[in-house]
Amino acid sequence: MSATSPGRTAAVLRPRLLGRSVVNLVVGICVLYTLLPVLWLVLASSKDRDALFGSDVLSLDHFSFAQNLKDLLAMDGGVYGRWYGNSLLYAVLGAALGALISIACGYAFDKYRFAHKEKLFGLVLAAVMVPQTVLALPLYLMASGTGLVNTFWSVFIPVLFNPFGVYLGRIFSQGYVPDEVLEAARVDGAGELTTYFRVALRMLGPGLVTVFLFQLTAIWNNFFLPMVMLSDQDLYPVSLGLYIWNSSATVSPEYYPVVIMGSLLAVLPLILAFALLQRFWKSGLTAGAVK
Repeated sequence: MSATSPGRTAAVLRPRLLGRSVVNLVVGICVLYTLLPVLWLVLASSKDRDALFGSDVLSLDHFSFAQNLKDLLAMDGGVYGRWYGNSLLYAVLGAALGALISIACGYAFDKYRFAHKEKLFGLVLAAVMVPQTVLALPLYLMASGTGLVNTFWSVFIPVLFNPFGVYLGRIFSQGYVPDEVLEAARVDGAGELTTYFRVALRMLGPGLVTVFLFQLTAIWNNFFLPMVMLSDQDLYPVSLGLYIWNSSATVSPEYYPVVIMGSLLAVLPLILAFALLQRFWKSGLTAGAVK
């Protein structure tokens, strides 16, 4: 048996190295594209107003991070803290309840048989393609008819229902919840609710976390719906409040530093959520459940 010649080995490895280099280059460009705005935001949040309008935003001079933070919390009577609390309430509570609803609906579409199931699921898939801005006006009219405009509920209730989350819930139910396990629970005398909450929901942990993260990001960045529904600034989320301040900055430049500092703080909950929940997101809780 003849050994492989060095020339042939080099010819085989050259395309692999070239392909790997191209992939690494593309990944590096994507990372820079993602991180450079964040780096600019971090550096700009530490500058005073004069440095922001100068050419030394990326330098380490004119450091004023603590003062900008103090000004942010004191601006307009400290309303930013209320906006932040509103966003946490909208996003965390809304994402948690929305994820539970989506996973339950996806589980029902996967495990139960009922009339016109696939047609209804087709409507769910069609709703995924509808932009949220298109729904803002109908939602406003419905909220106006029920007297919910300019209330917490006008923003909170619509975010509980996510068609894409229902789709993900069905996919995760198909992959993580074996029918054999459910049948075993039923044979042992467990009812449908008991089977779902004590057996299926535990297996659907990664799916629940995934839908929660998608919901959290979407609700935290939600802008158009609160702008349509709310007129009371005490109910604004961070996204809408910063937009109002940024609009005022054209005539009152003192808003620029606090808008940048507020934008930096607004990113932190999403980064923290992904960092803390990543291991649950990636884990396979049902590995080895079925022999």
